[in-house]
Amino acid sequence: MSNALVSIVTPTYNAEKYIRRTLDSVISQTWQDWELIAVDDCSTDGTLDVLQAYASRDSRIKIVALEKNCGAPARPRNLGVKASEADWIALLDADDIWHPDKLASQFAALERHDALFCSTRLKDFTDDTTLEFSDATDCPIEQISFLKQLIKYRTPASSVVLKRNLLVNWPFNEDPAFKAREDLDCFLRIHEHIGHSIKLSFPFLCYRIVPGQISGAKWRMAARTHMVLKQYRQKDGRALGWKVYLFSLSNLVLSVYFRLIRKTL
Repeated sequence: MSNALVSIVTPTYNAEKYIRRTLDSVISQTWQDWELIAVDDCSTDGTLDVLQAYASRDSRIKIVALEKNCGAPARPRNLGVKASEADWIALLDADDIWHPDKLASQFAALERHDALFCSTRLKDFTDDTTLEFSDATDCPIEQISFLKQLIKYRTPASSVVLKRNLLVNWPFNEDPAFKAREDLDCFLRIHEHIGHSIKLSFPFLCYRIVPGQISGAKWRMAARTHMVLKQYRQKDGRALGWKVYLFSLSNLVLSVYFRLIRKTL
């Protein structure tokens, strides 16, 4: 793992206001064996100009400029995975920020536990000028099973590092109905097949709270979570049946508790 290359897939759309800080958090990683694939979804602001400026200074940053807007991150993420050259994929949204030791800590944990999928905790922020990064001295490992994912979505997308072949075999669902919940569907399928992932119980991901973002609309997200669970088919072909209602309720209640009260995940 000491020299494992990781492809960071970042979908962008009108992210000019935030993308510099996101890219800087990648460049500042203590783990330097990375490439970043920014898939721009027809931004109408200066996002592409910012990306091109960074790419001109760092050859590890690559740009895929789409000709038609997709309206959701699923297809840009899938295209980024296809364009990647590494065996490992890290996901990073265009407005989130990483702790400098995120990738190094995850690869150390992946090797130590012989794992295929690793996520971390997150902390919310609204003003990136106030962010401070503490040393990750105490970083317990939690196992995330398929059942735990059903009870409550536990793997923030921008925190995830996983084997590339997992996203090739179980890509993000590009159906517009899955918008903002394509990660739940994808990660459920992966966890059912690999058994469990590992999660670092330290906030290596700083999650930006932006007014109007869809992931902050709890009732709308609850409805989409219910839809994903209702449509989900297990690898033996069975639906979740009555458990859809149980897991939909547990996701809503725990989401309110963790995201609105504790402001973490």
